[in-house]
Amino acid sequence: MAAVLLIVLPLAFSAAFAALAATFDYPDILRKPTQEILQRFRDGGSGLVLLGWSFAMTAVLLAPAAVLLAGALAGADSTLLALGSAAGVLAAFVQFLRLIRWPFLVPYLARTPTAPDASAARQEAVDIVFQSFNRYLGVAVGEHLGYLFSGAWSVLAGVAMIQSNAVPAWLGIVGIVVGAVLALCSLEFVGSFEPHGRKLAASLTPVTYVVWSLWLAAVGVVLLF
Repeated sequence: MAAVLLIVLPLAFSAAFAALAATFDYPDILRKPTQEILQRFRDGGSGLVLLGWSFAMTAVLLAPAAVLLAGALAGADSTLLALGSAAGVLAAFVQFLRLIRWPFLVPYLARTPTAPDASAARQEAVDIVFQSFNRYLGVAVGEHLGYLFSGAWSVLAGVAMIQSNAVPAWLGIVGIVVGAVLALCSLEFVGSFEPHGRKLAASLTPVTYVVWSLWLAAVGVVLLF
């Protein structure tokens, strides 16, 4: 079961991300003014809401994948496996919190400015609420903590793979390296991080996520066969 989830997870995440990019210009749309974002969201209709919900569900898959992978790595230190499982579950949880605002909170915010009694003050309040949740749940909780916990889980899982005979040791080494880089990428969203460091982290993030997804799938294929 761990093998199947490790293969399905990156495929489902990539498919949902690609669909959002094609239909909603995600994540570039987040750099636009609030009213433009909400207008695009309204134009997407119920299909975009369902797509946002599906994207959030892909984050949930990491929790059982992390727990089941720990059970598949026979011979690894039990404390290490427990810590890895905890980090994986936390990564899934914070990523879920980041994404679940789209199918539940954002539809309400998108409808509010179009109400017959919508005033300028209400539209301003919508802007404040949207941007606050975007920075708190989207950036701080989902991206910063999400990258950090995902990186920690990958490093711990990589060390456990080296200790176990379930997968080749080189997969463990890849996990350690890509996990460390992913944790570094989380610093992109820390306001006090030196500007050149933020730029480096921002450039590393997309490539790192591609490598991370390929690593997950590779571990799943090895465990499956």
